[in-house]
Amino acid sequence: MINMVQYLEQNPSLVTLLKEKKASLVGVTELEQKAILDSFDEDVCLESTIWY
Repeated sequence: MINMVQYLEQNPSLVTLLKEKKASLVGVTELEQKAILDSFDEDVCLESTIWY
């Protein structure tokens, strides 16, 4: 999974295609794919997260 995320970091156009559902990740469940795409979402702000 880490290799896949690294590959997507190097190829951001693929992230766009995945978000538009014009591509898919073979061998990855829908939930895993959503988690991967959420990690590329610019709205995610880790600085405001409170850890308990």
